[in-house]
Order: sequence, then structure tokens, then C-alpha cells
Amino acid sequence: MTTDPQVPATPPMPPVPAGNEARLDALGALGVLDTAPDQGFDDVTDYVAQVCETPIALVSLVDRDRQWFKSAHGFDQTETGLESSVCAYVVISGDFLEIPDLTRDARTRRNPLVTAPGGIRFYAGAPLRLSGGAVVGSLCVLDTRPRVLTDLQRWTLRVMAAQVVNQMELRRAVMQAEVLKKEVDHRVKNSLQSISAQTRIQARKSRNPEVQAALGQVGTRIEMAAALHEQLYTSSDGTEVDLRDFVEKTARILEGTSPAHIRVTTDFAPARIDAARASAIGVILNEFASNSIKHAFPGGRAGAVRFSLRFDETGALIIDLEDDGIGMDEGDWASGDGIGLAVIDASVAQLGATWESMGSEDKGTKARLVIPAQEG
Repeated sequence: MTTDPQVPATPPMPPVPAGNEARLDALGALGVLDTAPDQGFDDVTDYVAQVCETPIALVSLVDRDRQWFKSAHGFDQTETGLESSVCAYVVISGDFLEIPDLTRDARTRRNPLVTAPGGIRFYAGAPLRLSGGAVVGSLCVLDTRPRVLTDLQRWTLRVMAAQVVNQMELRRAVMQAEVLKKEVDHRVKNSLQSISAQTRIQARKSRNPEVQAALGQVGTRIEMAAALHEQLYTSSDGTEVDLRDFVEKTARILEGTSPAHIRVTTDFAPARIDAARASAIGVILNEFASNSIKHAFPGGRAGAVRFSLRFDETGALIIDLEDDGIGMDEGDWASGDGIGLAVIDASVAQLGATWESMGSEDKGTKARLVIPAQEG
């Protein structure tokens, strides 16, 4: 419907609702005003227009000096001034409002949308009441002829108004969660960077090679945690990570902390995996690479540590870990009280996996990690 610009010079204005400032704050907090059209709300107005057999249906939000339509079925304006708002009276009463003939009601007979040629004659609206109690607008239907709704049509308007509110509040919750997620991400990144920096400083200050090596290991673990956090943050659902990308980042971290003559490479098939399993895999790769770098390439011998992933016919993950160094015996894996192997054993158990040594000789050390496919 297109309205005639020739309207009464002094149309009536609806009264200001009680507690209007708090109500406007609640409306603004929804973050929905002046947003783009949305199919979810358009489906609602299309539906109630069909059920109520009216040419017009609106999701109308009553602002300070205007009513703005999140969805408008059969109406070619996105907003009007409050002098044209019947929904404002729904906000004032906080209840369902039906006016069979707008020309006979003192509140609406001089409304510009009523007095315009071919103007509206009928209105029915259900309040959009937020969970906190504020009424921010109305889900309404309009017609160009006087009429009344059936009980079923009134019930439908009320039910669908509640669904509109549910959609708005759910979207607000999603927005708030995203803001919180960004804040947490920022703080975690800062914390990890601070700890990593302090670890590097302490390693440089120490004159004890064993302390330097231990702090180097700590620093690597922190950077791996940061890489895992980044994967979780960028993941669409926040629970699974891109294992190939995570392992590639882990390899770059390991190579960056190893001597220049040692490379760390990966050849991983695409895979997504939950964060806990990815973390355990990262620990195993770190332990294998650290021991290879420490023992397999003496005297500046050039070489590489390589990790690869494939799937077998059952869907199990087969991860091969190897280096092309001089080979290592079991004693090379132990630091302190055998913590190297203990860390791997604990991580393998966490994965419910198997760990198999493929031999250690002049051509290097090889091992295989087999992780069963997860059920479901």
C-alpha cells in the first residue's frame, strides 16, 4: 500500500508510555533497529497475513519518535513517524489490541495512514514483550476494510509474536556471545604472549644449558597452546580444529626453535578432530621432534623430522613420525626420570591409540601412532 502525502496538518500523537526510557534501552540492546531484511521475520509476516487473510502484516518496533518495521508484508515503507503508529497503543497498553474500524476510534480516526485515500481501516496487533517485561512493538495485521479476527487468528498472532521475540532475543544472545568470545580470545592471546616472552627472557638469562633446554621446551608448549587456541577460535563450532593446519603450525614452531640445519615437515591429509585429541597429538609430535633434534643430528649434521597422516580403511588416523638422523636408542628418549617416554605414553593413552616403534638405525628413527576412528 502506498500512502497519500496529503495528511492532516496536526495528526494526533500517541502518549509516551510509562517507563519509556528503560523500554527504549531494552529495544536498543536488541541490536535490531535499522538492520537488513531477514527471511526469518519475513516468513512470520507472510504467514500471519495468510492466516489472518489481510493484505498487510508488520513486525513493528516503536522507537522514540518513529515506528520501524523489521519486516513489512504488503507495505512499501520501512518506517513512519509515531503520528502514524497504531502499534504505539499496543506498547502503551501492553496487551493485544484490535480495532475493527479505525475511522470510528478516537485514537486513530485522524491517523495519516487512515485518512489517506485508500487508507487502512482495520488493525490487530499482539505485543512484542521481551523476557524482561518491556514491550518494544507489535506483530500486527492491517486491512483496507473494517472487519474482525476469529479466535484462531488472534491466537496465531499472539503465538507468532512470541516467536518473533524469541528470534530477537536469541540473536542478541548470539551477538553477546561473539563479543565475549572475542574478549576472551584477546585476553588468552595476551596471556600466552606474556608467558612466552617471560620464558624466553629467563632462558636467555640462564647460564645452565639444562635450564635453557627445559625453558625452551616450555616455550614450545606455550606456542603450541597458542596455535591450538587460534584453531579453536577460528573454528565454526568452537569444538573441533583443522588438524592439518594445527600440525603445520606446530611444525613451524618446532622448526623455529631448532638449529638451522634441521627441518620439520608435514604431509597431513585433511582432518577435523576435537581439541583434546589435537592437543594430545601435538604433545606427541613435540616430544618426538624434540628428542630427534637433541640426539639424532650430532655435530651439525643436516636432516629433517617428518610427520605424515593418512586414513586406513576403518577410518583410523595413521600418523607416521620419522627423522633421517643417526638413530636413537631408548635411553635417548628419557630425560630426568624417563619423562620423554612417559609423556608420550600418557598422551597415547588419552587418545586410546597405539604407539609402535618402527626401528631406529643409521637411516633414522621411525614410529607410528594409530588413532581409532571415533564412533558416531
